[in-house]
Amino acid sequence: MLLKDKKILILGVANNKSIAYGIAQEFKAQGARLAFSYPGEAIQKRVDPISEELGGEFTFRLDVTDDAQVAAAVRTVEEQWGSVDVVVHSIAFAQREDLHGRFIDTSREGFKLAMDISAYSLVCVCKAFEPLMTEGGSVLTMTYYGSQKVITNYNVMGVAKAALEASVRYLAADMGERGIRVNAVSAGPIKTLAASGISGFKTILNHIEEHAPLRRNVTTQDVGRTAVFLASDLSGAVTGEVLFVDAGYNVMGI
Repeated sequence: MLLKDKKILILGVANNKSIAYGIAQEFKAQGARLAFSYPGEAIQKRVDPISEELGGEFTFRLDVTDDAQVAAAVRTVEEQWGSVDVVVHSIAFAQREDLHGRFIDTSREGFKLAMDISAYSLVCVCKAFEPLMTEGGSVLTMTYYGSQKVITNYNVMGVAKAALEASVRYLAADMGERGIRVNAVSAGPIKTLAASGISGFKTILNHIEEHAPLRRNVTTQDVGRTAVFLASDLSGAVTGEVLFVDAGYNVMGI
């Protein structure tokens, strides 16, 4: 088993269709020990059953916009485990009104909110949990091709993901001296709760199926298997990278 007894935090499971859920499934199959975060009571009602289903050892509250909660989460994890091997960051948010129409119409508050939750949260999570990653380890985050090319209606989230990818590189440089690797998985579009907020999402899925080299969309299992590689010792010399899992769509031109 590639992840046997590794202690892994899964941040951002929304339901059993989310990318983080698919990752957790694959991690469990490889022998990992899991713990799951939730931002508030409404999501906790979904996360607790998922944790039980996947053999999670505990769940904990983590609202990444609240520094006090981040600190409290670290204390909880330290009390439960003492140390951490892998952190999966699958957290992003933008206001629905900022995910259609023209990007130029994004409000100041909408821009700040998307950046805070979708990009800065990786920075604050890395800073918070770095002291618990005493034996090195791996940090994974989720991004999307809309960070590099204009995707209709992705708008401010594309800009936030671009900031996230730049953060991956700077964090990899900072944390590498402690043997901690930081990478991003750029997954193709998948029908998740987060994706439901993007106008015209079905059109995007159909386009990928028609034009990607593999002529199909990807699944959470596809992403989960790649995440296993990045979390395991197989990728011991890989850091600061954005790894595409999109059936090859990103290589295509006209």
